[in-house]
Formats: sequence, C-alpha cells, structure tokens
Amino acid sequence: MPTLRINGDAHAVDAPADKPLLWVLRDDLRLTGTKYGCGRALCGACTVHVDGQPARACVLPCGTLENRDITTVEGIGASEIGRRVQAAWVEMNVPQCGYCQSGQVMAAAALLERIPHPSDRDIDQAMSGNLCRCGMYTRIRAAIHRVAGDL
Repeated sequence: MPTLRINGDAHAVDAPADKPLLWVLRDDLRLTGTKYGCGRALCGACTVHVDGQPARACVLPCGTLENRDITTVEGIGASEIGRRVQAAWVEMNVPQCGYCQSGQVMAAAALLERIPHPSDRDIDQAMSGNLCRCGMYTRIRAAIHRVAGDL
C-alpha cells in the first residue's frame, strides 16, 4: 500500500502498485481536477507535477511515487506562480470547453518556475505536449506572458 504525498498531505492508498496515478487521484482520493484525455501520455490533459516537474498521471504507476511530491491542479494555487497562472487564465478568458485546462495550467506553472520570462518559442516548446481541442493557444501564450509581466 503506497503512501503518496499529494498537495502536501500524505495519503495511504489501497491500490495496486501498477495503478496509474490518474485513477488513484480521481477514483480513490476524489481529486477530479486532473482529467483523463488519451490515456497514453500524448495529450497532456492529465498533467500533474512530480517533484516540481510536469508528468503525465495517466501512465505513472502509483507504486513508483512514494516519497515524491505530487502537486495537482487542486494544489497548484498554494504556490505564488500557480496562483498567478490561475488568475491569468481567468483574466485572459483562456478556458473554452475547459477540458484540457488543468493540464495546461500545470504545464504553464512548471514552465514559469523554470523560465520566469519565457519567449514565445519557450512557451510553444513547453506547451507543445498539451493539446487544446478548442485551439486557445494564442490565449494560453498571452496568459503565460501576463504572469511573466510581459503584457
């Protein structure tokens, strides 16, 4: 039974070690902000942070995550950058259908932690693994620049 540290809290999880983190979050812990997209780590809808790095929860076995810090969209607002990204998403009216947004927010926060003033190229590279079927890429880029203070 792995114990996972999620959003700063320890959770003893009664799940097989090979159960993907996404389903532990959604089904076992009722943290439903992280979305299921493709189930193959291709679309980014399930992006969380593991030790501060973006990771795809749909393919991460929960048994590999003990003693690692996991942050979900429910917990990203505890950081200054995460809070600013969430505010910029609202200010810039980024979400349309909203399905990819939790993964987008997580990827943007990780980018801004790594590169506080990213170029358009930095943004495009960092966000390229997070697909938005509504095509909000221009607004996503603008929201990231807003957080960086570039707008």
